[in-house]
Amino acid sequence: MTNDTIRPTKKQKELLSFIEKFINEHGYSPSYREIMTGLNYNSVATVALHVNSLMKRGHLIKRDRSARSLELVNNQDESKILTNYISPAEEKWLVEKVEHAFSEIEKLGDEIKTTSIDHLYVLVGALKVLDLSGAAQSFIPRLTAIKQKQEN
Repeated sequence: MTNDTIRPTKKQKELLSFIEKFINEHGYSPSYREIMTGLNYNSVATVALHVNSLMKRGHLIKRDRSARSLELVNNQDESKILTNYISPAEEKWLVEKVEHAFSEIEKLGDEIKTTSIDHLYVLVGALKVLDLSGAAQSFIPRLTAIKQKQEN
C-alpha cells in the first residue's frame, strides 16, 4: 500500500472486490446500477458515495469521467498473480491479440521475415502454456501456411 492511500472500510473492500470480479468476468467495469444490484444497495447514490470515497482514498480512478470507466488502483503488494486461471474475458482479449498479430504478418505477403514467424510461434506456444490448447490449435494451419509462403 502506498503512503497516499487510506485503508478501505469493510463495505469499501466489498465494493472493490465486486468491481475486480466484474472486470475479470466481463472485461469492462460495472455500471453503478450493476454495483447497486450486485451488492444489494438501496440506491445508486449509495454506490456513488462509496466510489467517490474510494477515489479520494486512492483505491479507484475513473479513466475519463464516463460510464464503465472505473479502474482499480493496484498496489504492488496486492497485484501479485496467484494463479494461471484465465477468465473468459481475458481469453477473448488474448485470442484477439494473437489474431491481430497473425493478420498483420499475413498482410506482409512476400516480405515475411523469419523473426515474424518466430513471433507467431511464441504466441501460439504461450496459448498452450496458458492451457488454451484449442485456441492454439486453431492458429496452427495459418502458421503452417505462413511458413510455407515464406519458404517459397
